[in-house]
Amino acid sequence: MLSPLLSNILLDELDKELERRGHRFVRYADDCNIYVRSRRSGERVLASIERFLKDRLRLKVNRDKSAVDRPWNRKFLGYTFTTHFQPKLKVARQSVARLKSRLREFFRAGRGRRLGHVIEQLRPKLIGWVSYFRKSEVRITFEELDQWLRHKLRALLWRQWKRPKTRAREMMHRGLDPQRAWTSDNNGRGAWWNASASHMNQAIPIRALSQLGLPSLTQELQRLAKST
Repeated sequence: MLSPLLSNILLDELDKELERRGHRFVRYADDCNIYVRSRRSGERVLASIERFLKDRLRLKVNRDKSAVDRPWNRKFLGYTFTTHFQPKLKVARQSVARLKSRLREFFRAGRGRRLGHVIEQLRPKLIGWVSYFRKSEVRITFEELDQWLRHKLRALLWRQWKRPKTRAREMMHRGLDPQRAWTSDNNGRGAWWNASASHMNQAIPIRALSQLGLPSLTQELQRLAKST
């Protein structure tokens, strides 16, 4: 926490300067977004603030991480905006990609473990993530992630079952018609395809995953919204 604290002390003068100029801005530590009406204004403000930081505070702006752009093309603390006339706050696509990358590693490590144990370890990661992005006003990101997570878990099971006979037995044990189970157990398709197929959706419905403790990100977002 030392870096944000020092940044706030050092950049307090920048905040006061931006307020004096009447700019709308947000800043956390050394990450700052300034909102203006046009690209021309943005270029002018960027150059002016760069001079201010260099001359007054002896700081250099990292041009590789700085840009003049539309708000919905940029992200701030993992968030971005929609392109609506009245923009809404949403999770940036880079944040979703980063979460999926971490979870892919987690799922690879969990191929030999019980599904319930995998979900038990997964749950706090998901609850923490949705809690951080609770300010998002766009729900579809969470709905799509819910679908992706269920898909990954079904694919994990399909790989664990390995042999066609095991797959047929496991699907029948979960209520699938024997003829359909034997037809589906060795279809020549990979785990990802089978995870989205109707036989796996019927054998491993949403209800079954919920009973094992898998949270719904969409429902958790709604719950958090009501509690604020």
